Amino acid sequence: MSTFNVPTRDEVSEANQAIFDNLQKGLGFVPNLYATYAYSDTALGDYLALQNRKSSLKAKEREIINLVVSQINECAYCLAAHTALGKMNGFTDDQILEIRSGEASFDAKFDALAKFVKDITINRSKPSAEVVDNFFAAGYTKENLVDTIVVIGDKMISNFLHGATQIPVDFPAAPELEEVAA
Repeated sequence: MSTFNVPTRDEVSEANQAIFDNLQKGLGFVPNLYATYAYSDTALGDYLALQNRKSSLKAKEREIINLVVSQINECAYCLAAHTALGKMNGFTDDQILEIRSGEASFDAKFDALAKFVKDITINRSKPSAEVVDNFFAAGYTKENLVDTIVVIGDKMISNFLHGATQIPVDFPAAPELEEVAA
């Protein structure tokens, strides 16, 4: 497999340099995966716009989606990043591990979301009627369903980019799941 180096600020377009500067100001660093998007003149800005779009979902719900999808796709980078973000959003280590397995027994609504995300991702866009019914029965709306699918798509893009490039993970490694229920 070809080796991808993480591009430096000097190696990217002027537009991407401005984004790097904003990331540096806001986060204190430019995550390697974001830098990798900058091989394209437009992908980094497009991806950040997608990731930061307004949504009917709360931050914790978006992290559930990110963790479940990244676990199914076995993306070490996204699992590490979203384990850190999950903690920042108030999840415990044990809750994060459970979410990654596609469940959230500590919250019925989150559980329905995690199960829906796991099912639709594993079944390549075709969830079972039962998980869809449970998603709505838990209180989610059609708007939430659309926004959930947009977040799944967002995470698939990053999972695929890391899978193809294998750039170094610059977040603390996520712990391994003892048993991945897939």
